[in-house]
Amino acid sequence: MNTNAVIAIHGGAGTILRASLSASAEADYHAALHAVLTAGQRVLAEGGSALDAVSEAVRLLEDCPLFNAGHGAVYTAAGTHELDAAIMDGSTLEAGAVCCVKRVRNPVLAARRVLECSEHVLFTGEGAESFAAAHGVEFVEPAYFGTQARHRQWLLARDQQRAMLDHDGASFAFSSSAADAGEPTPHEPIDPNRKFGTVGAVALDAHGHVAAATSTGGITNKQVGRVGDAPLIGAGCYADDATCAVSTTGSGEMFMRMVAAYDVAAQMAYRNVSLQEAAHDVVMNRLPKIDGRGGLIAVDARGNIALPFNTEGMYRGFAHVGATPVTAIYR
Repeated sequence: MNTNAVIAIHGGAGTILRASLSASAEADYHAALHAVLTAGQRVLAEGGSALDAVSEAVRLLEDCPLFNAGHGAVYTAAGTHELDAAIMDGSTLEAGAVCCVKRVRNPVLAARRVLECSEHVLFTGEGAESFAAAHGVEFVEPAYFGTQARHRQWLLARDQQRAMLDHDGASFAFSSSAADAGEPTPHEPIDPNRKFGTVGAVALDAHGHVAAATSTGGITNKQVGRVGDAPLIGAGCYADDATCAVSTTGSGEMFMRMVAAYDVAAQMAYRNVSLQEAAHDVVMNRLPKIDGRGGLIAVDARGNIALPFNTEGMYRGFAHVGATPVTAIYR
């Protein structure tokens, strides 16, 4: 039995400046991350699988309006929500994913049903929703996903005719609401190319198996039908007991072009380097060559973790079984 059981999570990366978060908002993020880590840690402590732990962690992140996945997802250019998720089991290399779903409450649970119940890996749109419905996944009305802050973020992006990567628009929306209330606004809207919203989890269980899951609402004001890296195995999510489990967050198109999640595992396998070295190389050396911004979380079969990011911040945390969860936002 492995005594290094651990879970790590992320809730997006980007220009997360101290000036853009009030003390209360910062505390809310830490509390949310801590609660999710505690739940995933409990799964592992009770002998649950890494797959169970990442499923539960990402489900809770999808239910939390602070993050861009599930309830709190960003709006498309059409004022709708299109959600993506993927999950992978490192012990079998089985994977499941869904993209462009509009009524599935927890896309990660739909992705898991694909992993467990289908010969296929990825379902999209109406086909994904039909599959999810046939396998008992909970549905909600599309309005469930929206929040006032996300709607303000979308109106801003729409008025400026551009796509805005998640936490940029959120920062603007929150500072706008502060201005409306007569409160000081700490800074101008953040560069829209420097905030990325996805959630994810990786875990190692007591049996020595790893798993990863990733979920996202995409980019504010994105074109209908756009799919990023989150539901693509190897780009936004990957797991293999022989190497590691990885979940990414960042400029999705660049992570797709680099097959970033798989590249970490491949470097460990073919270059025989450590998890830390492989993850650092992908995030700090390879991605920046094509202006790839963001980060990733990863765990290997020995319980080593890596949480590199090349932005100013990344909502993140980890928890070993039996230890106090650790959460962080800034560098």
